[in-house]
Amino acid sequence: MNSVVKLLDNIDSVMYYPILIIVMAIAGVYFTVRTRGVQVRLFGEALRVIREKPDDKNHVSSLQAMLVSTASRVGTGNIVGVSTAICLGGAGAVFWMWVMCIVATASAFVESTLAQIYKRKNSDGSSYGGPAYYIEKALHTPWLSVVFCVFLIATYAVGFNMLASYNLQSTFAAYSFYDAKTTPLVIGFVLALLVGYCVVGGGKRIVKFTGVIVPVMGVSYILVSLIVIFAHINLIPKMFSLIFSDAFNFRSIASGVAGSCMVYGIKRGLYSNEAGVGSAPNASASANVSHPVSQGLVQMLSVYIDTLLLCTATALMCLASGVERNADVSGAPYVQNAISTVFGAAGPVYITVAMVLFAFTTLIGNLYYVDNALIYLHGKKELSKTFMRIFHAICALVVLAGAIIPMDAAWAVADILMGGMTFINLPVCVVLGKVAIKTLDDYVRQRREGKTPVFRGKSIGLDENDLDFWRS
Repeated sequence: MNSVVKLLDNIDSVMYYPILIIVMAIAGVYFTVRTRGVQVRLFGEALRVIREKPDDKNHVSSLQAMLVSTASRVGTGNIVGVSTAICLGGAGAVFWMWVMCIVATASAFVESTLAQIYKRKNSDGSSYGGPAYYIEKALHTPWLSVVFCVFLIATYAVGFNMLASYNLQSTFAAYSFYDAKTTPLVIGFVLALLVGYCVVGGGKRIVKFTGVIVPVMGVSYILVSLIVIFAHINLIPKMFSLIFSDAFNFRSIASGVAGSCMVYGIKRGLYSNEAGVGSAPNASASANVSHPVSQGLVQMLSVYIDTLLLCTATALMCLASGVERNADVSGAPYVQNAISTVFGAAGPVYITVAMVLFAFTTLIGNLYYVDNALIYLHGKKELSKTFMRIFHAICALVVLAGAIIPMDAAWAVADILMGGMTFINLPVCVVLGKVAIKTLDDYVRQRREGKTPVFRGKSIGLDENDLDFWRS
């Protein structure tokens, strides 16, 4: 196992530095420049658009599509991922997480806009789509769509679900009853049963309950973080000084780039907000809007909510608390130690509850994306109930396995598979970027003319034969 973990770590390190970080940075900067900073320039417009309702009440609104993607983004990475980045990479990881968020939000805008342009129509008039569809229709390379779907299935059914399971069980290490050999197995078994029960058609009340309670938990988590931060108000100046001094300690970064605060901040930020990975467009394509840019703008907010609110809440709470940080407390223990400085024994319990809810909705949300990819591979037709039951049973076993594997292996597998998706999606978005940029210009022009933007494919020179929507 040690040899396997070492091999995975080596692949992970090479994939992210220098290759993927350069690809992500180039794409993010390119889109930021070409869209003239859409993620900042049209932030107010995004807040306005999110309140718009679809023409048909039975169709998905921009807000609903954003909530689906946000539910998938908001998860254990907001707590454990940030803690891991700080403990292993240093406090400067927080700064690089912020930088990557702002830059990558332009990529999130482009991928979601493209998903809207090339979305497909169901028989009932609703829509679906994602990277597999804009790769097929715009680039006319269905084989690449197949490769992307394979990576998506592997990432969400295996990598992310194993990691969510591991992160959840790790929060129980703070309790006296925790036994390293048996407790992870028990927790993994219970979690696998719950996930299996829900995805085969049962547990609708459980899913509905978590769908309501997770947003409440997210808001309460931010409030709890603020309480911890202001309880240590005297340490706040020192905290920000540490973040910026560590972020710009280029001598330290250069001495070990792969394990530096910069790389950890970028990797964990990407895992949390998934900007440019190609997952959120699957939800974006389902929204009923009058113009593709509307959904692109709304998806920007999802990235900000995930990183600038929830991830930052974790980072500042941990650093402001002043508790010791090192590899031994990497993950949930560091966050639990931080919150205990104010809330005592109740702090770790609160983190455990938050992790249970975040992990569960992440696991269910991940399989939603997987089901869409399976349908694409099956010729865009529904699969048999027997096949799906067998597949979901395998997914439940993956959840069980995730609870008992080593931490390094769980993170490396997730990073590598996510990197594969990003390697396909981001270059495709760069190639198709001019389509999204023309669509953005069309939207801005109509807004300046005082109109409610309405999109037609031919207005930017698209072949309407490639489109199910946006025809004259």
